[in-house]
Amino acid sequence: MNGIEKITARIRADAQQETDALLAQTNAQVQELAAQYEAKAGQAAKEILDKGQQAAAVREERLVSAARLEARKAMLAQQQALMDQAFQQALDQLLNLPEKEYVALVASLIAEASQTGKETVIFSQKDRPRYGKAAVTRANELLGDKGRLTLSTQTRPIQGGFVLSDGDVEVNCTFETLVRLQRRTVEQEVARVLFQSR
Repeated sequence: MNGIEKITARIRADAQQETDALLAQTNAQVQELAAQYEAKAGQAAKEILDKGQQAAAVREERLVSAARLEARKAMLAQQQALMDQAFQQALDQLLNLPEKEYVALVASLIAEASQTGKETVIFSQKDRPRYGKAAVTRANELLGDKGRLTLSTQTRPIQGGFVLSDGDVEVNCTFETLVRLQRRTVEQEVARVLFQSR
């Protein structure tokens, strides 16, 4: 081998060595970068997974809360329906009292509501001929000397009870109104009785 070939071989060997060293260094850097990016990707994936789990937990909590709210609404609606039914039954019982009890109740209510003893008593079209005269007569008896109530020739579209009229002033003593007013007073007690075991 002559000198040029030796020099060329040496240059090639040095170049190969430098190339191998650069390749090794580049491979090491590539592996280091790959490891860094893999770690970053793993961290990002973990963060995304954590955020997803948190979002899922929040959504689950909201859905459970909404379901509880809907269940409570449904329960309250059912309780309200039962309350309505209870007060409707009370009204029905008043409307279906036996004649003697009905007249006695209405007469006592008339006497209690009367301010002057001279009012006109207005009944429903159904009650006027059945109970009107007897109730007004009994109310006048209860009022004693003060009792000068009269039975009106008018009727009103009411279910039961009466309206007291004194000129422009009227007192609504219909059973519908009395039950509605009483409901405001006793509704909590009725609810406690109806729903205490629930």
